[in-house]
Amino acid sequence: MLDWSRMLEMRNVARGWKFGIGVLVLTAALQGLLEAQWPAYPTPGVPNTADGKPNLEAPAPKTADGKPDLTGIWQFVPVGRTRPEAPRPDASLGLGPTPTGPNQFFNIGSTVEGGLPFQPWAAELRSQRKAANNKDNPDAHCLPIGLMQLHTHPQPRKLIQIRDVIVILYESNGGLRQIFTDGRKLPPNDVQPWWYGYSVGRWDGDTLVVETNGFRDDVWLDVEGSPLTNAARMIERMRRVNYGTLETEITVDDPKAYTKPWTVRVTHRIMLDTELIEFVCAENEKDAPHLVSK
Repeated sequence: MLDWSRMLEMRNVARGWKFGIGVLVLTAALQGLLEAQWPAYPTPGVPNTADGKPNLEAPAPKTADGKPDLTGIWQFVPVGRTRPEAPRPDASLGLGPTPTGPNQFFNIGSTVEGGLPFQPWAAELRSQRKAANNKDNPDAHCLPIGLMQLHTHPQPRKLIQIRDVIVILYESNGGLRQIFTDGRKLPPNDVQPWWYGYSVGRWDGDTLVVETNGFRDDVWLDVEGSPLTNAARMIERMRRVNYGTLETEITVDDPKAYTKPWTVRVTHRIMLDTELIEFVCAENEKDAPHLVSK
């Protein structure tokens, strides 16, 4: 069985600290967190092993029409680990040097061979953002976070799969995303730009293929500011490998910011017997005036 108490402790730590944006702030809005959230409630339909423990290696569940069911609460697993980990206050959540080794949350290119293929202006922009201690990251100002940064964010996300649409509730900044699977096409390139863009999905066997366009021109892909522009198209290939594991392959094709398309892979693990908590970033927010460059 998942160590629920450890997961809860980790989530409390993750929610208590603002990530990687130049200043580490313990938010007053989280006082009384344990008293305020849902108590543990058993997740229905969890397969069990012979000794009664959750069998996370069991086959992925299916919907009534035979498609894999991606529904669940999912938490990012950092590269090189098999389960989520608590953030370390001494590991630079925006203060001091970037954590050593691959760290997709800080630097999505850390798992791309040779690094991201930046256009010269994009490489310079990222360098400027990093040199400024990442203080302009949208997350620091309670603005929506880019999809890539949400994929690697320590706070969980809840997928709700129903006919014709998959809804993703992001605990981080209370984000909401819709992936339409009703056969509609992506909007034209001159559509009003959105933080999360416009997403449509289709099934390729047991893999959900999601295409997204219509991004804003100022999206950050990671804490250190790898850019995404309004010329970008993102393709996500989501596959529920088994009951407890969701794997996503993400390809970014943004000729305005990168010399060629590039791909990363992220993994999420199911969270049982819990729910998302309310996260209101701007409530009692006092850190913005103190965000400074190095």
